[in-house]
Amino acid sequence: MVEPKPEPPSISAPPPPPLAADDGAVAAPGVGSFGGFFKMDRPKLRVTSEYDSESSVFFNKISCKLLDNLAKLKLSFQNGNNGEVLEPHLYLKSKFFSLQYDVEENDALLNTSFEIAPGLQFRAATELKARQGEVAMVADLAGPAYKFELSSAVPSISMPRATLKFPLGEISLEEKDEEEEQQKRALSLNGIVKSHILNGVYTARFSDENLDLRYAYKDGEMTFIPSLSLPSNALSIAFKRRFSPSDKLSYLYKFDTNSWSAVYKHRVGNDYKLKAGYDTDVRNGWAALWVGNEDGKAKAAPMKMKVQIMLQVPQDNIKLTALMFRVKKRWDF
Repeated sequence: MVEPKPEPPSISAPPPPPLAADDGAVAAPGVGSFGGFFKMDRPKLRVTSEYDSESSVFFNKISCKLLDNLAKLKLSFQNGNNGEVLEPHLYLKSKFFSLQYDVEENDALLNTSFEIAPGLQFRAATELKARQGEVAMVADLAGPAYKFELSSAVPSISMPRATLKFPLGEISLEEKDEEEEQQKRALSLNGIVKSHILNGVYTARFSDENLDLRYAYKDGEMTFIPSLSLPSNALSIAFKRRFSPSDKLSYLYKFDTNSWSAVYKHRVGNDYKLKAGYDTDVRNGWAALWVGNEDGKAKAAPMKMKVQIMLQVPQDNIKLTALMFRVKKRWDF
């Protein structure tokens, strides 16, 4: 891969001297002009392009901040094999609202959120083409750590959904259709609760008749996570062991299907990572190299570019071994 050559620094003419008033005094900058309220400098453009060899598609984003960072404008689209533009979307985002416009579908999604009074917030989302959306009111209870939310679909087809959020989780109560009787509606309770037990975090997630239990223990070198789903009785155990600051092994075993997967990670500095693993569900062995932080943005990567190269080896047919890569590059103008 040929590295792009850096652009030579541009030499521009010195700025003109400040304008003089009628009496010979120098006029104060920004007085009597729109620039006194907003900085009217040229918006800085950010262009990000990502190529995936598996799909042979370019994913492109162009964004800039407007009116002294009060709003952000973004255009995203894809380029296929023939260079055609696919799935163009236009986004406009500010502190109080955001707009997402689908060019191909000629449809828009509008979101707005603002504070009506201290501790009381209004939120709404509208899909213009379908003429439907959702409105919600969120109130602080005994401080910002406790919140009560009422939300309803528009047009309304059932009772509003009530959600109580607290430091250990949240619980929601809503009305749903019964699967067997479409005309009958019933109340549904779901939520998530967390608690610290024996140097770990216990999590219970419940929805209708399903209950997922999870316990996560973690110290400086080891992570142990057993999980149980009811009523299916699906039990799994995840184990992670850190051998050094740069080496880590992860293992997952599912008792209901007798399947397992393992991943070994080796990090070289902050910008390079090697991973290798095997998964019995897909019967594939693989190895991958990351240049740039795997979970970070391209802005922080060397040359503002992230590269991922992966080799997949099917166990049943080695002749179908595939080499794939993904490249993501960012430019600032």
